[in-house]
Amino acid sequence: MQEDNINYQRIEKAIGYLKEHFRDQPSLDRIAEEVHLSPFHFQKMFQEWAGVSPKKFLQFLTVEHAKLELREKQSTLFDAAFETGLSGTGRLHDLFISIEGMTPGEYKNGGESLTINYSFEPSPFGEVLIASTSKGICYMAFVADNADPYALLVEKFPKAKFQNSSDQYQQQAMNIFDYDWKMMPSEVSLEKIRLHLKGSPFQLKVWETLLRIPFGGLDTYGSLARKIENEKAARAVGSAVGDNPVAFLIPCHRVIQSSGISGHYHWGPNRKSAIIGWEAAAIDPESVAKAV
Repeated sequence: MQEDNINYQRIEKAIGYLKEHFRDQPSLDRIAEEVHLSPFHFQKMFQEWAGVSPKKFLQFLTVEHAKLELREKQSTLFDAAFETGLSGTGRLHDLFISIEGMTPGEYKNGGESLTINYSFEPSPFGEVLIASTSKGICYMAFVADNADPYALLVEKFPKAKFQNSSDQYQQQAMNIFDYDWKMMPSEVSLEKIRLHLKGSPFQLKVWETLLRIPFGGLDTYGSLARKIENEKAARAVGSAVGDNPVAFLIPCHRVIQSSGISGHYHWGPNRKSAIIGWEAAAIDPESVAKAV
């Protein structure tokens, strides 16, 4: 217990140091020296406590400050790079592509260069809003009584041009509800659906892991954390699952608590239970009928 407390204090000090000195872009050796650990042991300890490497945490801090410069202060790309301690706009560009999935210019413009098609479509679980760019599906949400999915879509891409129009990406995605899942493996069918997502590397890693849960299968938050090789990150995994921007296609509904309780679902726990039951019946209707 005492050792855990000492380790926590070291990580807390390291995080404080990074927040204060991120403009200096300190090296791993320099941060480790600050908390009196070897670089190897500090790297391992920081990963266990924070869920990401010191380098990745520094990148997150850098990007968050750059976002502040670009959107709120309307700084140029050169000034944003300078104010965040980067050597030039090239490094700023690479960092944004890695962390945000877009260029710094695209972030500053709020999706201004994007044209997004959207439509409302029927599904077995109620109406959905589905949206796509020229690269693939960027958003899908069930229509709920307590939220306006179109307003949430606009909030994600405030300066994009929106067209109320269905396209091939949307049609291919909606066909997922008509597949014969007894005959068609999920990994084969999903190859036909293209996604255009933005998120942190951690979020993208969690969403990629969700895609590996087979149709009709279930997994737990703790199991997902182990699969991304970070057992202590179950809470962060839960947050990334909850931030899933594409309902059903990225199957966050297949994640339940270790106790067997279905748990929270952005579009309602009853809808989550209905989807899980529907998938089970689609694979083996006879076993579901026997269970009933």
